[in-house]
Amino acid sequence: MIDQADIISTVEFNHTGELLATGDKGGRVVIFQREPESKNEPYNQGEYNVYSTFQSHEPEFDYLKSLEIEEKINKIKWLPQQNAAHSLLSTNGHCWLFGMKHLLQTDKTIKLWKITERDKRPEGYNLKDEEGKLKDLSTVTSLQVPVLKPMDLMVEVTPRRIFANGHTYHVNSISVNSDCETYMSADDLRINLWHLAITDRSFNIVDIKPANMEDLTEVITASEFHPHHCNLFVYSSSKGSLRLCDMRASALCDKHSKLYEEPEDPSNRSFFSEIISSVSDVKFSHSGRYMLTRDYLTVKVWDLNMETKPVETYQVHDYLRSKLCSLYENDCIFDKFECAWNGSDSVIMTGAYNNFFRMFDRNTKRDVTLEASRESSKPRAILKPRRVCVGGKRRKDDISVDSLDFTKKILHTAWHPTENIIAIAATNNLYIFQDKVNSEMH
Repeated sequence: MIDQADIISTVEFNHTGELLATGDKGGRVVIFQREPESKNEPYNQGEYNVYSTFQSHEPEFDYLKSLEIEEKINKIKWLPQQNAAHSLLSTNGHCWLFGMKHLLQTDKTIKLWKITERDKRPEGYNLKDEEGKLKDLSTVTSLQVPVLKPMDLMVEVTPRRIFANGHTYHVNSISVNSDCETYMSADDLRINLWHLAITDRSFNIVDIKPANMEDLTEVITASEFHPHHCNLFVYSSSKGSLRLCDMRASALCDKHSKLYEEPEDPSNRSFFSEIISSVSDVKFSHSGRYMLTRDYLTVKVWDLNMETKPVETYQVHDYLRSKLCSLYENDCIFDKFECAWNGSDSVIMTGAYNNFFRMFDRNTKRDVTLEASRESSKPRAILKPRRVCVGGKRRKDDISVDSLDFTKKILHTAWHPTENIIAIAATNNLYIFQDKVNSEMH
């Protein structure tokens, strides 16, 4: 039986890819560090080992609202490294959305953590002994100069700032701006802009909360700053639209600069249309030219210069289209899958069910289904492409759509910023696949 607290809820590489952070439902953050390449095997890339583990958020209870504030880590974002220390932002709090009219309100906090290393310690204090206790002054008869002595490497994680009282609804995104001074956080109805040095106030830059909550028709699902232009950001909605906003236009960005929306094909209209068109994740490409979005059945690539339709659409698991009714009944249709670009923006990745994840090569238009499993995670193991069949003849290794395990889902994935290394969170397991992920794709 899986302990719910151990389920991984977010995965994030830092800007160099040397560190990888995961957050879980128990409020813990685990940081993995890539070991240096072996001198004996120069072509063998270093593995990722546990570097530090700390409790980022604790469960709390709001007695005024009689609500338990969950410690689950929703998002982690690394700050660009400016000295020997590393810094990351983490946020907690989760609430279930039972229809648009009943948004739960709980207080969320965003914390800035500093991660530092210590491999030397001062010894030879005049007034303190080795344990740090004050000496009897009558025994101090001479002065000595304290010296730094080597010690076992110690990783220290300290909370530097706590950004509170900025959100009353479920925080779904944090994004650090390219100016390295500000970041934004988004919840279901609002987006706030924070300065990294100021914790007691933020600026509300988007507010879609109607005067009467009965008039609420959509919620914000994800948001991100443009990688190069500090004035631009995008946010997605539960209605499947993307809004690009320019902070130079006005202080409150309720009026978007561009609206990206694909008109729905009336012949495909069904009871589930609105649910499956909700965008669960949006990511700018590294170049800043494109945006990648994920909805329930597809991933789409949008050109910033073309608002009418995506330039590329990839089917993630189209074989589930006939099973939407049962997926609605077991709540899987509300699962929020993330998506990721590789370092050169040529391949995209997203998760699926049965511990499958999908990759799409934008140049060759080839796609592959791979599985995160204990068998495939053995050292030097080559990932075999998997295939789901809907009916008719089955090949030897094919999996029937009726035998898929919907409790095993890959919601959170991350791609190393420059190399062919991916991190896959499969419930309480983290899989890291290195080098040529699949010969078909690269």
